[in-house]
Amino acid sequence: MKTPFLFKNANVFFRVLVLSVFVISFIRCTPPPPETPVDNSYKKKLITHREAQVLFDEYTKTNNRILTASRNGQPDSRWYSFTIEEMEGYIKYVKENAKKQNLKNVGIKIYMGKYPANHPVNKMAKPEYAGYQTIFLMPTAKKERSSDANMKSRGTTSDENEKIESIQPMNMTNLSPPPNHVSANTLN
Repeated sequence: MKTPFLFKNANVFFRVLVLSVFVISFIRCTPPPPETPVDNSYKKKLITHREAQVLFDEYTKTNNRILTASRNGQPDSRWYSFTIEEMEGYIKYVKENAKKQNLKNVGIKIYMGKYPANHPVNKMAKPEYAGYQTIFLMPTAKKERSSDANMKSRGTTSDENEKIESIQPMNMTNLSPPPNHVSANTLN
């Protein structure tokens, strides 16, 4: 006796339904992957807002005064910013690429730089930043032990990390061109 077509399809439908419920239940019951613990060493490096203002004031009285004089009285940029998302994305990019290369003690150095007057517009956050100082982030890793003898002969220490040529630095920060009001001497 032949099984009617409706019962064949109902049997397949029922099996698919049961399997789908099982898969969905399994997916929902699977806990999310654990987050990587954050190193608390940064806490030793936190400063107060008052201490930050002291650093800013010292820069204003010394370095910025020299820069302003060299720019014919026109002040240079004073602060730079990346969003948290940009920073997190860059840190993730550096970590992933360093891991692929088995690099240890990875870090990021912050370098000072200056946009040339004729710097390509697509390499700055805004075209009006040409001629202003900027910062850029450089990925670093611990130097190899094999070069320790070389470093000692040159008077350098092995505590210094070296730049990672295979991972790109990051720039295109938002910067504050010189403010033309009182906030030039305060942190904002």
